[in-house]
Amino acid sequence: MTHFTNTLSPRLAQLHANGLENLLCGGLKGIEKESLRIARNGIIAHTPHPYALGSALTHPHITTDYSEALIELITPPFADIQDTLAYLQSVHQFVYAHLDQEILLGTSMPCGISGDASIPIAEYGTSNVGRMKHIYRHGLWHRYGRTMQAIAGIHFNYSVPEALWPVLHHQENSPLSLADFIATAYFGLIRNFQRIGWLVLYLFGASPAICKSFFNSRPELMAQFAQFDGHTLYHPYATSLRMSDIGYKSKNQANLKIDYNSLSGYVDSLSQAINTPYPDYEAIGTVVDGEYQQLNTHILQIENEFYSTMRPKQIAQSCEKPTVALKRRGVRYVEMRSLDLDIFQPLGIATDTAHFVEALLLTCLLTDSPPMTEQDHQTNNANQLAVAHAGRKPGLELARNGGSILLTDWAQEILTAMQPICATLDANNPQGPYSKALQTQQAKVADPDLTASARLLATMRERSQAFAGFAIAKSAEHAQYFHDLPLDETANQAFLDLAAQSHSKQQAIENQPQLPFDEFLHRYFTQTCS
Repeated sequence: MTHFTNTLSPRLAQLHANGLENLLCGGLKGIEKESLRIARNGIIAHTPHPYALGSALTHPHITTDYSEALIELITPPFADIQDTLAYLQSVHQFVYAHLDQEILLGTSMPCGISGDASIPIAEYGTSNVGRMKHIYRHGLWHRYGRTMQAIAGIHFNYSVPEALWPVLHHQENSPLSLADFIATAYFGLIRNFQRIGWLVLYLFGASPAICKSFFNSRPELMAQFAQFDGHTLYHPYATSLRMSDIGYKSKNQANLKIDYNSLSGYVDSLSQAINTPYPDYEAIGTVVDGEYQQLNTHILQIENEFYSTMRPKQIAQSCEKPTVALKRRGVRYVEMRSLDLDIFQPLGIATDTAHFVEALLLTCLLTDSPPMTEQDHQTNNANQLAVAHAGRKPGLELARNGGSILLTDWAQEILTAMQPICATLDANNPQGPYSKALQTQQAKVADPDLTASARLLATMRERSQAFAGFAIAKSAEHAQYFHDLPLDETANQAFLDLAAQSHSKQQAIENQPQLPFDEFLHRYFTQTCS
C-alpha cells in the first residue's frame, strides 16, 4: 500500500536530517519528440526523410520513428532542463530550415492520413542493421496496422543524480551491492509511476479528439465516440486518447505478465515474450515468397514492441539487445512515455511541464514502493484507461487499495506530497520554477477547464474548426515561429557537420562485409548476458 502524503518520506527526511537534500538536484534530463511531417495542405508527407537532416540510421539527434514521415528529435541529457529545452529548440530551428514546404504536425493524433497504405514505413538503408529496423516496422504493420504507429508523443528521459546513489545506499544500510540497490530503486520508481501515472494524462493529455480519417483502417472503432463535427470524433471528458485502448496500445499484449518487481524478473519476463510463438503471428509467417514480413512470429519481435508508460533503460552497445544491456550494466535511466504533444507550445512541451515531471519522478523514487501483484497491474491499467477516456468528468473515481477515491482527492494528495521535493529543487533558484510548476498543476486539478485537453476542445468550438483544421493551423503558426528564429551560424554549422558525419557513418556500415541476413538475425537473437 502506497500513500503520497505531506509527510516527508523516510528517504527524503533522512536526506534533510543530514543536510544532503541538495543531492536531489541535477539529475540528467533528455527529451525525444516525435512529429509527423505533413505538407502545407495537411496531408502526410510522402517525401523521403530530408537528406540535409542526415542519416536516420546513424544521426544521434535527428531520426525517424515508425514512418519515413514520423521524424524524431532527440536531445542529449542535461542537468538543467532549460538546457534540454534550448537544445530541442535549436534542433527544431535546423530542421525547419530544411523542410521545404512541409511542416511538423503539433498534435499527437495524426491528420491527413488515408488508411494504412498512406503511411510510408521508415527506410534505413541496405545494411543488416538498417534492414532489421525496417523489417521490424513491417512486422508492426502486419500485427497492429500502420495507423496506430503514426501517433506521436514525447518521451522524457531521466537519470537520478549519480552522487545521490551511494548516499541512499549508505543511509538505508542496504545489504545489496550498489549496482543492485540502484536497479531496485529504479524499479520502485517505475512501480510508483505505474500507480499514479494517470495524473500525467489528466494534467498534460492533449488528444481528446480524433480525425475520422484515423479510423479508415479500423472503422469498427468509431461507434464508441461522439461526433464533434462532420470530420471529428471525441469523448467530451477525454484527456489522452493517444494513451487509451484505441491509441498506442496493443490488445495482443493485454495478457503479458511483465514483472516490474526486480531487474531480473523484468528481463526474464520480457525475454520470455520475445521467445514465445504466437499463433496469430505464425499465420502471417516470417519469410513469404522470399520477403521478410516480420522479424519472427513471437509475441514480441523485440523489446521495443512492448508498449508501456515507462521503460528502464541502459545505453546499448552496437547491436546489443536492450535486455542484455540491462542485465550486464543495470539501469542507467528511465524513459517516461506518456506525454502527449502540447499543441499550444511550439516545442510540444512547456517548461512548467518539464519541471513538474522531474519533481514527480523524484517523488516516485523517494516514496515507498511495495511489490506489485497481477491485480495491481489490472487496477493501474483500468485507472489509466478511465482517465484517458473521461479524466475531466466531474466526480470521476479511480480504484485504489480495493476501494475507490475521487480523482481530484488523489491528485491533490500526490501534488501535496511533491511540495517538499519542489522546494528542495528550487533551493538555489529564487524564481522557484518547480514550485510554480506545481501551483500551475494544482490549478488544473481545481479547474479541469485549464487542462490542455479542455482548452483544445474549447478552442475548436470557438473557431468552429474541425480537429484537423485546428491542428494544421496551429502547426503552421509553430512553423512560422521557427522560421522567424534562424539558427546562429555556429550552431547551424555544428548540425551540418553532424548530418555529414551521419551519412559517412551509414556509408561505412554499408561498405562493411555483411553476414547473410538470416545469420545476422540468429546472432542478434541468441545473445546472452554472460
